[in-house]
Amino acid sequence: MTSLRVLCEVDLPSGTIRFWNGSGGPLLDSAGEKYRACVLTDDALGQIEAAINAEAFTLSLMLSGVDAATSDAVWEDYQDGNVVGSRFRILLQKCDDFEQPVGDPAIKFTGTVSNLNFIDQAGDAGIDSKIQVDVANRFTLRSVTNGAVLSDVDQRARAKILNPSADDDRFCERMPGLKDRTIRWPQWG
Repeated sequence: MTSLRVLCEVDLPSGTIRFWNGSGGPLLDSAGEKYRACVLTDDALGQIEAAINAEAFTLSLMLSGVDAATSDAVWEDYQDGNVVGSRFRILLQKCDDFEQPVGDPAIKFTGTVSNLNFIDQAGDAGIDSKIQVDVANRFTLRSVTNGAVLSDVDQRARAKILNPSADDDRFCERMPGLKDRTIRWPQWG
């Protein structure tokens, strides 16, 4: 029976960090890329599912069990102020009956890192370090900080920044006219 692995890639200035949700040793994909093991919290898989299904445009993940070398590399980029804006992707990898990757992983979510927090807690077993990553995708640009939808003027300005070679974005000017419309479903028979 085949299984799926959740893979994450973060393109930091110091290099791409790859990790997979699970415990154990590294995972090698079909291209030979090495993914380190880490543990996503229980609610993270639900958030990933919502992001993949386009039900959410921001994603907040809590990573634990990240090895020291990876954590140090992320910390250095964080101290240099280079983490925010880094590309973050979630991929799904099919595995065979022997848990070996089959084919190329499929990219299911792409966003940029909007915030990063390091959370260290001391306990009986030592220090437990976790990294909280907040990721936003392109649909975040459609809203402003107070939660309101962009106006037509705002949308046009953002569209010119995001895609300067395209024609004017006229999507928002048509929206007010659609509020009084009724969607009629076909009547069969």
